[in-house]
Amino acid sequence: MKIVEAPADWPRSEEAARAVQDELRTRVVLGEPGPPPGTGLVTGVDVAYDDERDLVAAAAVVLDAATLTVVDEATAIGRVSFPYVPGLLAFREIPTVLAALDALTAGPGLVVCDGYGRAHPRRFGLASHLGVLTDLPTIGVAKNPFVFTYGELGDRRGDFAPLLADDAEEVGRALRTRNGVKPVFVSAGHRITLANACAHTLHLAPDYRIPETTRRADALCRRALREATAA
Repeated sequence: MKIVEAPADWPRSEEAARAVQDELRTRVVLGEPGPPPGTGLVTGVDVAYDDERDLVAAAAVVLDAATLTVVDEATAIGRVSFPYVPGLLAFREIPTVLAALDALTAGPGLVVCDGYGRAHPRRFGLASHLGVLTDLPTIGVAKNPFVFTYGELGDRRGDFAPLLADDAEEVGRALRTRNGVKPVFVSAGHRITLANACAHTLHLAPDYRIPETTRRADALCRRALREATAA
């Protein structure tokens, strides 16, 4: 089993990681609309951890955006080389996620991350970080709002409320993907608008709260980790 190691110059301290975030976030592009929902290819990425072995499994699953059928998929197993620090999770995951993306033979098109883009304390979550490194359009769809607040939200699919920072900047949206079910939290990562990120999320979640991209990538990375650690 090949283990992906972080590059030699990968940050090893919180201070170094924050300096990288400060430098890379200046490269985020938010003015491009991004691809129309339901067109081209869309790829979900997700990771699973084995903390005892300091391993992380990453999965990338490519779907046909129109039909949501799987076109390609790939996994990678990596060494966790950065401590757990809220706001710096990208530094634990990105080397292995990049390896999984590199192993694809199709796509990836738009990339959907189980995490944050602009909806991040430093406005540079995993989706933005991955987008800048690959120059792909990326969005973050998270299961909780992290450190941000939102107001009253309707109960119907498609209803949303702005996700607000302390200075009232809209960094994302709480988006209802199913009637009466708690929302997901969408933010633009790179090369896409927030409105289009929400439109993609709704298109990718016809039956469940979580987008199909994330559901399939989650299942695949968990299976890859089980197989890797059982060997």
